[in-house]
Amino acid sequence: MATGSRTKSRLARAEQSRQTRLAITRAATALFVRDGFLTTTMSAIAAEAGVAVQTLYLSFRSKTAILVAAFDTAIAGDDEPLPLLERDWMRNVLDHPDGPQALTAFIEEATTIMERTTPLYMVIRSAAADPEVAEFLAKNKNERYGHFGVVIDALADKPGYAALLTSQQATDLLYTVHSEDTFAMLVHERGWTIRQWSEWSQRTMLGELFPSRLS
Repeated sequence: MATGSRTKSRLARAEQSRQTRLAITRAATALFVRDGFLTTTMSAIAAEAGVAVQTLYLSFRSKTAILVAAFDTAIAGDDEPLPLLERDWMRNVLDHPDGPQALTAFIEEATTIMERTTPLYMVIRSAAADPEVAEFLAKNKNERYGHFGVVIDALADKPGYAALLTSQQATDLLYTVHSEDTFAMLVHERGWTIRQWSEWSQRTMLGELFPSRLS
């Protein structure tokens, strides 16, 4: 009984810690997007999250660490420690036998991710004069490019793939089309709807990778 009680206590503390971290990242996200990274203080985040400033440092070592956690959560849509390539929707894309359908499924999910991440991405880009933020931005770009390379390699093995591009060029194109920078220009700056963005992305990439499907 005592062992069971201790186990329940540990689980309760772990869940409480998780909820505290979520409250902090949500509060920080709202403040970063509204006020910017450099202007937002740890005290402001603590007040918004309803916790003590000391709790921020116990949960995260720095304001940059909070920013990183907030962006990672925005990408995943949750705080589960599951790598992107191992998530169900990505596995379905990689394993789907139909190339155009796999590409369409990827673009639809990636568009949803863009909706979540772009506001915070713009905050990160604006704060890149900070060395730690710049390092994180570069790391995120490298990881995203690597993930897109995995998608391109999977698509290249599916029937109908007829890209005249090299694998690197195809990855470059997907990396450019599906970037927060492009999304921000067309949706936030030029006023495209999310649906217009998604349909354009699909036409563009299908035309490059599976041109017969559009003919």
